[in-house]
Amino acid sequence: MPIALRPRTKPPAERRDELMNAAERLFLARGFEGTTVEEITTGAEVAKGTFYLHFATKGDVLEALRERFVQGLLDAVTAAVAGQPRDDWRGRLAAWARACAIGYLDAASLHHLVFVAVPPPSREGMARNVLVDHLDDLIAAGAHGGAWTIEESGFTAVFLFNALHGVVNQAAAGEPTGDRGSLLRALEAHVFRAVGLRPEAG
Repeated sequence: MPIALRPRTKPPAERRDELMNAAERLFLARGFEGTTVEEITTGAEVAKGTFYLHFATKGDVLEALRERFVQGLLDAVTAAVAGQPRDDWRGRLAAWARACAIGYLDAASLHHLVFVAVPPPSREGMARNVLVDHLDDLIAAGAHGGAWTIEESGFTAVFLFNALHGVVNQAAAGEPTGDRGSLLRALEAHVFRAVGLRPEAG
């Protein structure tokens, strides 16, 4: 029986992920400016030339890390909402708020790196991004289903996203906000109030 040989080279997507993972570790440990391309390639155990097959600059890696962070958070939020019954609008809205907050809290250092320490070139992301769009769709669908009355779902989505973002950043910075469970319950209650629902007791 012939022995299957291991491929000498890894698929491009896997190699790209390894470069990104090495860059993430180094950026978090040393900062963006304090990290060199050579250190990234050494961390990923690849030749320096391999870096330039995937990225033109160190900044391109940072932008890829931003995109991966946002997509991972969107995937978690989408899964949390999808896990609720389709007609349970209260549950779906609460799932959105909790999953979004937990995603930010669990990756606070990475979020700070890619959005605060080295901010993106535009502020547009706070008003229009995939997470705001997802919440906009959820609020609009809930209004259509009679769960609440919201005339401007887009405005409400931007308002709630930025409010949640601010509170979570405050918690990540170590400012007093209580324990995580209390924070999530408070966020949920404020999200409910914003769409005209009474917060659940207890």
